[in-house]
Amino acid sequence: MGRILDFDAALEQVQLHAATFAGLQTETSPLLSSLGRVLAESVVADRDQPPFDRSTRDGFAVRSAEAATGPLRVVGQIRAGERWTGLNEAGSTLEPGCAIEIMTGAPVPPGADAVAMIEHVEVAGNSIRLSAERVLRSGENIVPQGSEARAGDAVLAVGTEIEAAEIALAASCGCVSLTVFRRPRVAIIATGDELVDLDATPDEQQIRNSNSYGLAALVARAGGEADRLPIAPDRRDDLERLIAEARNSDLLLLSGGVSMGKYDLVEEVLASMGAEFFFTGVRMQPGKPVVFGRLPASGGRREQYFFGLPGNPVSTQVTFHCFVEPLLRAMAGASISPPRFAQATLAEDVIGKAGLTRFLPARLTPGWARSMVRLIGWQGSGDLAANARANCYAVLPPEKIKFMAGEVISVLLR
Repeated sequence: MGRILDFDAALEQVQLHAATFAGLQTETSPLLSSLGRVLAESVVADRDQPPFDRSTRDGFAVRSAEAATGPLRVVGQIRAGERWTGLNEAGSTLEPGCAIEIMTGAPVPPGADAVAMIEHVEVAGNSIRLSAERVLRSGENIVPQGSEARAGDAVLAVGTEIEAAEIALAASCGCVSLTVFRRPRVAIIATGDELVDLDATPDEQQIRNSNSYGLAALVARAGGEADRLPIAPDRRDDLERLIAEARNSDLLLLSGGVSMGKYDLVEEVLASMGAEFFFTGVRMQPGKPVVFGRLPASGGRREQYFFGLPGNPVSTQVTFHCFVEPLLRAMAGASISPPRFAQATLAEDVIGKAGLTRFLPARLTPGWARSMVRLIGWQGSGDLAANARANCYAVLPPEKIKFMAGEVISVLLR
């Protein structure tokens, strides 16, 4: 049953299975409630965007060829939301030798092929002239009608994750609601005789069940709906009962009980239920005992993926970001993507560990030229306070031991 993989190989396994999902059932969501959801039906432009030739500057609508030859008489003004209606016999709104003052966002009148910026002209009475050495090209400071999208074009594709920019674009197309994929339901079971609920007073040897709450928050942010089940004591029958209760969920997360101790029963119980294991450990620190697998369909229940996450809270959260989140996002209908890594410059010397990919709590300080990362002092993978002070994890690959200040390394964002 044991199958321990390097980090890259374990991530490849997760992404391989993530690629089998095409999203769950769909539902309709009000536009603003769709934030963070995944689009299940494309958004189509209901008209050309922009719907007219749009001025991008405050200035004067002109014929570019005339602007280079001499002064132009200003015959009116167009504000955003207005349309110039002074058509002449030729069907143009712009007489030869004339200019129309225009505001940013206003429709460019027929006959004009450029907008001279107000700061690039000299005004004398009701006439304007291009400033010395200024050249105006045809099309300058104009966005042509339909250049962003034509009516009927799909402007947001299925699988798009809805953020503020997508909300604004959908709103511009008149969408009051969107068709999105259903959020995956994720069952969470924390295991261990040492755990007590938050409203209980722990004895000296007990700790509060923080993992269930941390995982529920991570699940919600990754697009799922968390169902926190009761704590599973270190007894086989209790664990079996709770796993059976969780079988109607789309994904099962267990924390604790995956190490080599006498009472670490998660793998054993899952195996007795017919589980297929894709890996039972990863050469990483923290998080080495992490387990990934799938329970078979039975009793009218479909197949169910599961993760057995280490019980120490930093290990739990690191392994969630690395492995659970990519699978969960794919289940929610998003495109297949790895964990969110970025590059940063080390602010200090750091020691790695041969043969293990290390993920160390760190603080990333963004900068315009470069981002700096500095480790957070911590007491190991049970240090919740250090994890809360961090905003990322410094990633140290297994090929080397010493990393020098000034080196560029990867960081795992969260």
